[in-house]
Amino acid sequence: MPSLNFKLDRYTLAGFGAILLWSTTVALIRSLSERVGPITAGLAVYAVSGIFCTVQLLRSKTPQDQIRNLPSRYLLGCGGLFAVYMLVIYLGIGLANDRHQVLQVGLLNYLWSALTILFSLLLLKNRGHFLLIPGTLFALTGTFLVLTEGSAISWSSFVGNVTSNPVVYFLGLSAAISWALYSNLTRVWGERATSSGVILFIPATAIVLLLVRLSIVESGAWNLAAGLEAVTLGLATALAYGFWDIAMRKGNLVLVAAFSYFIPLFSTLLSSVYLHVTPGLSLWLGCILIVFGSLMSWKGVSDSK
Repeated sequence: MPSLNFKLDRYTLAGFGAILLWSTTVALIRSLSERVGPITAGLAVYAVSGIFCTVQLLRSKTPQDQIRNLPSRYLLGCGGLFAVYMLVIYLGIGLANDRHQVLQVGLLNYLWSALTILFSLLLLKNRGHFLLIPGTLFALTGTFLVLTEGSAISWSSFVGNVTSNPVVYFLGLSAAISWALYSNLTRVWGERATSSGVILFIPATAIVLLLVRLSIVESGAWNLAAGLEAVTLGLATALAYGFWDIAMRKGNLVLVAAFSYFIPLFSTLLSSVYLHVTPGLSLWLGCILIVFGSLMSWKGVSDSK
């Protein structure tokens, strides 16, 4: 059995804070996307977050030094993955056929927790143990159950559900992979950075979303509810990703990634309430298996450093 390090420090606790904030995002993204469109929603949220980050950067005593001290691989590589993740997750949730499918895409996205641990074997040279195999199988089985939600549990129902809207499921899986890579490469390329690159990644993502929005047409209308959701999600986004970046660079990555197994449960519960959706039994069972598989994967990895 691997030795588990439960040491908590402020960097690891920052990761826990990010996880709690992220549990609210699927519901708010979908609700705002229904009002104004997914790209417009993402643009509004990251415009708010970008303003917040820019103010924080300008208020620092040495803003130029903060930027200059960021490694180029971290700035470009992780910044690119950050923008890709934001684009695909907003599109995946916003383009879902209905709110039931939103829950499925959200849970598919949350495979990043197990993938972060698996990718750490290669990228961080962590050691894997036998529990990784059943943990991965549980997570995959949970994903299978989630993607048969609302119909009989069979391979044909799985294929039928996925082919009904393959783009959103591809986007959800792409989000899981890109964020797992981001989380590991942040440690590899950004551990020696003296400041967080998120303060630049967020406004840069707003610019990317603006360019995408200028190239497409979306229908929707702004009202007070949409404005409140955009501001709330924008501030939560800035705080959550700042906390997460700190945790990935200096905290206990494996412990933070393990705690993230709470996200699927919290997110599904909050989304069900906020979006007025009643998940089926297979979705709840799939959610539990994803959580359990992530936890087993965590217990099957130890930090080699």
